[in-house]
Amino acid sequence: MTNMQEIDLARCTLREANSQLQSEDATGAWAIRNPRGRHALAVGLTAPIDVLIDGQAGYYAGGMNQHATITIEGNAGPGVAENMMSGRTHVRGNASMAAGATGHGGLLVIDGDAGARCGISMKGIDIVVRGSVGHMSAFMAQSGTLVVCGDAGEALGDSLYEAKIFVRGEVRSLGADCEEKDMTAQDMALLQSLLDSAGITGYPADSFRLYGSARRLYHFHVDNAAAY
Repeated sequence: MTNMQEIDLARCTLREANSQLQSEDATGAWAIRNPRGRHALAVGLTAPIDVLIDGQAGYYAGGMNQHATITIEGNAGPGVAENMMSGRTHVRGNASMAAGATGHGGLLVIDGDAGARCGISMKGIDIVVRGSVGHMSAFMAQSGTLVVCGDAGEALGDSLYEAKIFVRGEVRSLGADCEEKDMTAQDMALLQSLLDSAGITGYPADSFRLYGSARRLYHFHVDNAAAY
């Protein structure tokens, strides 16, 4: 990017770096150099700025984002884009557990694999994973969409509400109250739109399967007691 403003974490503290990015006067494009796996990088951003984290990120990178576009040129630790409200976060490597946890909106793209509980308790965020996801992904997911181009681990979508899960590869097992659904034309259009937004080509929408809530656990019923 041209005219990129730089923050070097070898020369300033994390608090100073985040304060610059969180400032009401922050505009344009920024690069964080020498991140060295620091935690809570580029959190709580409210301006429509572009932020490049030039290396590995630790816990909760890009958390609570509003409007910013964040790119991580490396791997991300647990909770990347946690509680994201809007904007876009792109992990060029792998993500650890709980990626996109409790996210309310925006788009999270992971070029590699994501660990366990990807999309846990998601509340409207869209997550696209080019690789595979670990066990208990989309656990208690309430709304939004999880797209997995690879495989999914055990207990996918356990205690799912109204989020949608698209998986192209194999699913190790489904969690409680999660079941495979028939894909409608509207589902196919949603999936294709997310693949396009993530820059993923070569995977036709009809090569994915859709999973959603069986809606047996919305209200307690003794006949379903074993599923709780």
